[in-house]
Amino acid sequence: MTFSIVARSAGPDPETASWGVAVASKFLAVGSAVPAAVAQVGAIATQAHANVAYKGLALAHLDEGATASVALQRLLEEDEGRDHRQVGIVDVEGNAASHTGSACLDWAGGVTGDGYAIQGNILTGEEVVSAMEAAFLASDPEAPLARRLLAALEAGDRAGGDSRGRQSAAVLVVREGAGYGGMDDIEVDLRVDDHATPVEELQRLLALNDLYLTAS
Repeated sequence: MTFSIVARSAGPDPETASWGVAVASKFLAVGSAVPAAVAQVGAIATQAHANVAYKGLALAHLDEGATASVALQRLLEEDEGRDHRQVGIVDVEGNAASHTGSACLDWAGGVTGDGYAIQGNILTGEEVVSAMEAAFLASDPEAPLARRLLAALEAGDRAGGDSRGRQSAAVLVVREGAGYGGMDDIEVDLRVDDHATPVEELQRLLALNDLYLTAS
């Protein structure tokens, strides 16, 4: 019921790396369930029959030094519902891992690469994930990560997205000291909970975020 991208963007200086998640779904307020990220630790998307406990558990494993693949293995080993889960993880170094359980509804699957994990379930087809990957790889690696994530999300939406339709979307990006007034690490945290065209609305909100928070 959901498609997402989890990614790390190092930029010119690894000390200013960003981690983030963008997600869309025919599901109310998908941003409340799927994404989680901590600066200088990593990011995760948990979806399908989402196990929201994965968010805290995965980030704890990553904070203790586990790679994305090790953190994912630990999550699945401890979860009897693993066949119904879909999850993507990117660690502090940009290593990525993705899991699609055998019981996830078609079309379901994912891809990983250097610094990203893309996954989706109940999609119109594999072309959704392929379009997202192509758009992310074609984006400027020095552009703000939120922009790159939304480029991928928009490409997936255009390619068909969730086969049941559209309802919500969200983007979460963290970078050390990037929050309001430099008091936390949340660079972008935007959600569209119920909308006819949520990805387009998310793009509009990101433009406002750039105007009111970043530019000023």
